[in-house]
Amino acid sequence: MASHRRWGHREPWGLEALAMDQKGYRRGSFQSSTSDEDMLEIAGASVDLSMADDDPPLDREMGGFSTYNGGGMNGKSTMMDFLEEPLPGVGTYEDFNTIDWVREKSRDRDRHREITNRSKESTWALLHSVSDAFSGWLLMLFIGLLAGSLAGLIDISAHWMTDLKEGVCLAGFWFNHEHCCWKSNTTFTDRDKCPEWKSWSQLILGYGEGAFAYILNYFMYVVWALMFSLLAVLLVKGFAPYACGSGIPEIKTILSGFIIRGYLGKWTLVIKTITLVLAVSSGLSLGKEGPLVHVACCCGNILCHLFTKYRKNEAKRREVLSAAAAAGVSVAFGAPIGGVLFSLEEVSYYFPLKTLWRSFFAALVAAFTLRSINPFGNSRLVLFYVEFHMPWHLLELVPFILLGIFGGLWGAFFIRSNIAWCRRRKTTRLGKYPVLEVFVVTAITAILAFPNEYTRMSTSELISELFNDCGILDSSKLCEYVNDFNSTKGDDLPDRAAGPGVYTAMWQLALALIMKVFITIFTFGMKVPSGLFIPSMAVGAIAGRLLGVAVEQLAFYHHDWAIFSGWCSQGADCITPGLYAMVGAAACLGGVTRMTVSLVVIMFELTGGLEYIVPLMAAAMTSKWVADAIGREGIYDAHIRLNGYPFLEAKEEFSHKTRAMDVMRPRKNDPPLTVITQDSMTVEDVETIVTKTTYSGYPVVVSRASQRLVGFVLRRDLIISIENARKKQDGIVSTSIICFTDYCPPLPPSSPSVLKLRSILDLSPFTVTDETPMEIVVDIFRKLGLRQCLVTHNGKLLGIITKKDVLKHIAQMANQDPESILFN
Repeated sequence: MASHRRWGHREPWGLEALAMDQKGYRRGSFQSSTSDEDMLEIAGASVDLSMADDDPPLDREMGGFSTYNGGGMNGKSTMMDFLEEPLPGVGTYEDFNTIDWVREKSRDRDRHREITNRSKESTWALLHSVSDAFSGWLLMLFIGLLAGSLAGLIDISAHWMTDLKEGVCLAGFWFNHEHCCWKSNTTFTDRDKCPEWKSWSQLILGYGEGAFAYILNYFMYVVWALMFSLLAVLLVKGFAPYACGSGIPEIKTILSGFIIRGYLGKWTLVIKTITLVLAVSSGLSLGKEGPLVHVACCCGNILCHLFTKYRKNEAKRREVLSAAAAAGVSVAFGAPIGGVLFSLEEVSYYFPLKTLWRSFFAALVAAFTLRSINPFGNSRLVLFYVEFHMPWHLLELVPFILLGIFGGLWGAFFIRSNIAWCRRRKTTRLGKYPVLEVFVVTAITAILAFPNEYTRMSTSELISELFNDCGILDSSKLCEYVNDFNSTKGDDLPDRAAGPGVYTAMWQLALALIMKVFITIFTFGMKVPSGLFIPSMAVGAIAGRLLGVAVEQLAFYHHDWAIFSGWCSQGADCITPGLYAMVGAAACLGGVTRMTVSLVVIMFELTGGLEYIVPLMAAAMTSKWVADAIGREGIYDAHIRLNGYPFLEAKEEFSHKTRAMDVMRPRKNDPPLTVITQDSMTVEDVETIVTKTTYSGYPVVVSRASQRLVGFVLRRDLIISIENARKKQDGIVSTSIICFTDYCPPLPPSSPSVLKLRSILDLSPFTVTDETPMEIVVDIFRKLGLRQCLVTHNGKLLGIITKKDVLKHIAQMANQDPESILFN
């Protein structure tokens, strides 16, 4: 699997030569190149385009049908019908190409119409019709079960391996710290110091106190972190280069219709699952939530091969992948509704109502499966589930909006800094040493993290502690207030003066904030699985908790001020610092990803309280406005543009006054458009065109003189059809005429057989006139998912506009580099 893969920077090359170059093609033969030079850089990793994939690719077995008719002696035709044996490959797509949404939807409608008509003929056909209709729901059930099970496995493993950096359980090495101490007889305040759990210094030296014990624990923490991260990057490099990163930019691109074979395959799933546990356990500033979306989509893609309807239709498969993305967010945050909205708002390109219902069902099953596994032992789906009981006051919207402004500023700063660093990684020698980069970043992170207890703990535990509303039994430093009250009502404690523990925690949190802000910039984008949700939430939660404690102390010492006098009297529980942490987390996550609706729903599903929706909405919208004012792109869109993926953003408006003739090819001074005539070119002529050009398809015209458009034929279909005709049809030679019409012109008796290829011709290609405004052309490409559009004038073919041409034009109009669009 790894024999043809290399890592490192390569200079980008032209689109057509990259995606459509058939080096092994010659007349009568269609071979794919196996050269080690066929490499492609995806998210910084160079990958062999021609590697033997162990998993069925996204577009395999989308069989089409072709009929080949040959004209023989004396005008009598010899017909060969291959309908009973569909040609593999006809109607499918090359790797790193865009699917034709219109053709895929049309083929699915034809399939559905045929099944419906047959269902009236027999009981068996009726049962087949019912099973076909039910197959989508069954597939969603399987995806939910598999995604939920894998998420539970990842959660349990990561929790155990994170604690392994600090010690081991003598009762059973497979227990993490919390589980190890469950059966211990220690008091509640000493629940983390049970005799069954031993730190590495206690295990090796026999004692846990003193300078030498601290140094040993420090050393073991760094060693374990380096071991985990190095194992992760070596597995990714050796077995599945596509397993690095979060995967969401690539999934957005795939859902828009792009083909990246192997990105959602078996090896990627296995390696991503293993290395995600290792990367999270190493203590790097990354999360598992984004990669869980990639894992769920891998599950969806693999399970699609169980059902013919989804295996053979790329558009139907992308509906399944949209639902799988919803299931991934559902298990990442324990938020099924938020997962559906995330898929709709953030990743999906085509999201019909049927997909909405199925996404909801998949997210439900995934959340139910994870709840059944109960990975954290607290009947919750996430580690940082909290419940707040105190209402918020209208005046608190001011600090909430301040948190929104901070989140927007942090998001814009992070995106610009991270993209600049990733661009440097791609364009310098740094990209040639991914293992060294991971080693250095992990070493720096571990060395800086250990002395501070808030950076030493896992990021999920940190967020959980920051969200926590201090109760009577809390022993955290964040809850060390001066208790000078006489009575309390249940768990509702009045605002109190901060004790020394709180002030110590504030300094430590401030240092943790500075470290998280900068170290995350260099961590996201390394060659290990890395999510951005949790680090962003941690930055916001720290800032929110700091602001919350500050407001709380201000209200305690100055409760007679006008802004507090009406609602915060002395001895009342007015301010909830944990709520500020939650709002800050939402603000920073919104600033980085530009999520709004799905973000608010995810956050209130996390907290279980509907009354905090308004603060969350205020912070999320403020952060989006501030971040959009500085830069329009979210982190995922920025990485899509950085990697040159052909993603046509549906949210952006095209407002420039250009016309189709300004964008189409050929331009002035270009060679004429390559066309195929409908009934006057030989097999040799067409093979010469295919060999000398690298286009993905060719317009078919009546004649070169008239340029009247007949249809459009794909290069791949031409190559496969000619190869099969040469092998299986008698009389097909280089001088045979290729005919794209029902009735071919009469030929001399001595002429070789005619090759009829009407069945592979698209007779209804999308066309626009040369005067069509580009804003309409862009809308057509966005809403119909076209690969190409032909340009005509008075019915005569003038040129062609491809999706790449549209993307280049949009980039040019935005004063960006049009050559950054690398793929077809």
